[in-house]
Amino acid sequence: MVEVAFAIPGDLRAPTGGYAYDREVLARLPQLGVRARHFPLPGSFPDPTPGDLAETQRLLAALPSDTVIFIDGLAFGAMPADVISTVRAPIVALVHHPLGYEPGLSEQRARELNELEKRALAFARRVVVSSDFTKRLLASEFDVPVDIITVAEPGTNPAERARGTGNPLQILSIGSITPRKGFVFLVEALAGIQDLDWRLTIAGPHDRDPAEVSRLKVVIARHGLEGRIELAGALDRRQVAEAYAAADVFVLPSLFEGFGMVLTEAMARGLPIVCTTGGAAAETVPDEAAIKVPPGEVVRLRKALRRIISDEDLRRQLADAAWAAAQHLTRWETTAQRIANVLREVAS
Repeated sequence: MVEVAFAIPGDLRAPTGGYAYDREVLARLPQLGVRARHFPLPGSFPDPTPGDLAETQRLLAALPSDTVIFIDGLAFGAMPADVISTVRAPIVALVHHPLGYEPGLSEQRARELNELEKRALAFARRVVVSSDFTKRLLASEFDVPVDIITVAEPGTNPAERARGTGNPLQILSIGSITPRKGFVFLVEALAGIQDLDWRLTIAGPHDRDPAEVSRLKVVIARHGLEGRIELAGALDRRQVAEAYAAADVFVLPSLFEGFGMVLTEAMARGLPIVCTTGGAAAETVPDEAAIKVPPGEVVRLRKALRRIISDEDLRRQLADAAWAAAQHLTRWETTAQRIANVLREVAS
C-alpha cells in the first residue's frame, strides 16, 4: 500500500465543491491500493497567518520521505517557497483553480497569489487538476510542464430526473456566496424580468464572505425581491437533492470556475441550464444543454433568463440534452482511480 498524507486546510466537512471533491476522493483511495489519511492543515489559508504558516511548515517537514503528500491547492498555492523547500516527502499538488483567479481580489493580491502559486508548483512532482481548462491555464501561465499534469474531473453520482414545479417557475442556483459566484449579477438580471412568474433559490454557505452576503441582500431589497428570492444557506445532502428535484431551471452566474461541479449535478437531474462562460464552465456543459453568456454581463444574462423562462419547448429541449449527456459523465470511482495512479507512480 502506498502511504499518502492528503493535506487539506480547514474543515473537511465544509459544503463547497472543493471540499466535496476531497471527501469523495479520500473515501475511495484505500480501495485502490492507496492508504490515504486526512492530514489537517490550519484553516486560515489562502490567507495564512504567520503562526499558521510556521505550523504548516512544521507539520509537513515532519512527514517521512517515504510518504507522498497530496496537498489541496487552497493551501499549497498560498505557501511561500521557503516553507515548501523544507519538506522531505514528494509532493503531488491538487489544483481546483488558481487562487489568484478569484474575482474580488485587488490586482496586487492577485499578482502575489499567482507568483506564490507559480513558485509552489515548481516543487510538485505531479499536479492533479479538475479540468482540461485548468491544465491549459497552468501550462501557459504558471510554467507547469504538461507532462506532469493529470486531469481528474470531479465525479457525478447518478440521480433521479428533476420533476420540477412549474407555477411559479423555480430557478435554482447553488454555491458559496462570494464575488466569484456572481449572484449579484443574477439578481440584477432577474430584477429586469419581474413581469414573468419565477422564484429563485440560492443555496450555499454564507460564511465565506460576509461582506458579499450583505451586498447581495442590499441588492435584493433595492429591487423589492425579498418575496421572490430565498437565500437558503448551506443545505445538507437530502435538502440539496430536494432542491434539485423541485427546480425547473438551473443557473450558474459565476465569473470563473475551475470546473463547476454543480453544473454536472444539474445535468444529472436533467435540468435546463443557464450558465456563463467563465473559466472551465464554458466546457463543463455541452452547448446543446445550456444557454451560455459571458460572465458579468447582466443584459445578456437577463435575455437568456427571459428566453428560458418564457419558452417551455426550449426548456424541454435543453433538459433532454442535459439528461442524455449526463449518462456519460465521469463517476467518482474513475476520478479516484486517476489520482491513485498518479500517487502510486510518485511513490515508486
